[in-house]
Amino acid sequence: MSNIKNISEKSLHDLSEVELQSFIENAEKALKDKQANKRKDVIAQIKELAASIGVGVDILENEKKAPRKNQGVKVAPKYRHPNNNDKTWTGRGVMPKWLRELLDAGHERSEFEI
Repeated sequence: MSNIKNISEKSLHDLSEVELQSFIENAEKALKDKQANKRKDVIAQIKELAASIGVGVDILENEKKAPRKNQGVKVAPKYRHPNNNDKTWTGRGVMPKWLRELLDAGHERSEFEI
Protein backbone atom coordinates (compact mmCIF):
# COMPACT_ATOMS: atom_id res chain seq x y z
CA MET A 1 0.00 0.00 0.00
CA SER A 2 1.50 3.30 -1.01
CA ASN A 3 1.79 6.27 1.31
CA ILE A 4 -0.26 5.19 4.33
CA LYS A 5 0.36 8.55 6.04
CA ASN A 6 -1.74 10.49 3.54
CA ILE A 7 -4.67 8.12 3.40
CA SER A 8 -8.03 9.75 3.96
CA GLU A 9 -11.29 8.25 5.17
CA LYS A 10 -12.71 8.42 1.65
CA SER A 11 -9.79 6.50 0.20
CA LEU A 12 -10.14 3.85 2.94
CA HIS A 13 -13.43 2.86 1.32
CA ASP A 14 -11.61 2.41 -2.01
CA LEU A 15 -9.19 -0.17 -0.59
CA SER A 16 -9.64 -3.88 -1.13
CA GLU A 17 -10.20 -6.13 1.89
CA VAL A 18 -6.59 -7.33 1.72
CA GLU A 19 -5.25 -3.77 1.55
CA LEU A 20 -7.51 -2.68 4.39
CA GLN A 21 -6.42 -5.63 6.57
CA SER A 22 -2.79 -4.80 5.83
CA PHE A 23 -3.43 -1.17 6.77
CA ILE A 24 -5.01 -2.23 10.08
CA GLU A 25 -2.14 -4.57 10.91
CA ASN A 26 0.44 -1.87 10.11
CA ALA A 27 -1.48 0.65 12.23
CA GLU A 28 -1.70 -1.77 15.17
CA LYS A 29 2.04 -2.49 14.96
CA ALA A 30 2.84 1.24 14.79
CA LEU A 31 0.63 1.88 17.83
CA LYS A 32 2.30 -0.90 19.85
CA ASP A 33 5.75 0.43 18.90
CA LYS A 34 4.80 3.98 19.94
CA GLN A 35 3.37 2.73 23.25
CA ALA A 36 6.50 0.67 23.96
CA ASN A 37 8.76 3.65 23.20
CA LYS A 38 6.66 5.95 25.37
CA ARG A 39 6.81 3.41 28.22
CA LYS A 40 10.61 3.26 27.93
CA ASP A 41 10.84 7.06 27.97
CA VAL A 42 8.59 7.36 31.03
CA ILE A 43 10.52 4.66 32.88
CA ALA A 44 13.79 6.46 32.09
CA GLN A 45 12.32 9.73 33.39
CA ILE A 46 11.14 8.06 36.59
CA LYS A 47 14.56 6.52 37.21
CA GLU A 48 16.25 9.85 36.49
CA LEU A 49 13.95 11.71 38.91
CA ALA A 50 14.46 9.07 41.59
CA ALA A 51 18.23 9.22 41.16
CA SER A 52 18.12 13.02 41.49
CA ILE A 53 16.87 12.64 45.07
CA GLY A 54 19.10 9.69 45.86
CA VAL A 55 16.50 6.98 45.57
CA GLY A 56 16.84 3.76 43.60
CA VAL A 57 13.84 2.46 41.70
CA ASP A 58 13.10 -1.00 40.37
CA ILE A 59 10.19 -1.00 37.97
CA LEU A 60 8.45 -4.29 37.42
CA GLU A 61 6.82 -4.64 34.05
CA ASN A 62 3.26 -5.95 34.03
CA GLU A 63 3.72 -9.41 32.67
CA LYS A 64 0.63 -11.24 31.61
CA LYS A 65 0.22 -14.30 33.74
CA ALA A 66 -0.45 -17.54 32.00
CA PRO A 67 -4.00 -18.73 32.65
CA ARG A 68 -4.31 -21.40 35.29
CA LYS A 69 -4.54 -24.85 33.80
CA ASN A 70 -7.66 -25.69 35.77
CA GLN A 71 -9.39 -22.36 35.12
CA GLY A 72 -12.94 -22.88 33.98
CA VAL A 73 -12.92 -26.58 34.86
CA LYS A 74 -16.20 -27.70 36.35
CA VAL A 75 -16.01 -29.56 39.65
CA ALA A 76 -18.30 -32.51 40.16
CA PRO A 77 -20.92 -32.03 42.88
CA LYS A 78 -20.28 -33.80 46.17
CA TYR A 79 -23.65 -33.21 47.82
CA ARG A 80 -27.25 -33.57 46.58
CA HIS A 81 -30.56 -32.51 48.08
CA PRO A 82 -32.52 -35.64 49.15
CA ASN A 83 -35.78 -34.57 47.48
CA ASN A 84 -34.58 -32.42 44.56
CA ASN A 85 -31.80 -33.85 42.39
CA ASP A 86 -31.34 -30.45 40.72
CA LYS A 87 -29.97 -28.98 43.95
CA THR A 88 -26.33 -29.92 44.32
CA TRP A 89 -23.17 -28.48 45.85
CA THR A 90 -19.52 -29.10 45.04
CA GLY A 91 -18.37 -28.49 48.59
CA ARG A 92 -16.63 -25.29 47.48
CA GLY A 93 -17.67 -21.76 48.22
CA VAL A 94 -20.61 -20.75 50.37
CA MET A 95 -22.77 -23.59 51.60
CA PRO A 96 -26.18 -23.47 49.90
CA LYS A 97 -29.20 -22.49 51.94
CA TRP A 98 -30.91 -25.86 51.44
CA LEU A 99 -27.95 -27.73 52.96
CA ARG A 100 -27.56 -25.25 55.81
CA GLU A 101 -31.26 -25.68 56.69
CA LEU A 102 -30.96 -29.49 56.68
CA LEU A 103 -27.84 -29.39 58.87
CA ASP A 104 -29.55 -26.99 61.28
CA ALA A 105 -32.47 -29.47 61.46
CA GLY A 106 -30.07 -32.11 62.84
CA HIS A 107 -28.92 -33.95 59.72
CA GLU A 108 -25.29 -34.86 59.04
CA ARG A 109 -23.49 -33.58 55.97
CA SER A 110 -22.44 -37.12 55.08
CA GLU A 111 -26.12 -38.02 54.52
CA PHE A 112 -26.14 -35.90 51.37
CA GLU A 113 -22.87 -37.08 49.81
CA ILE A 114 -23.17 -38.36 46.26
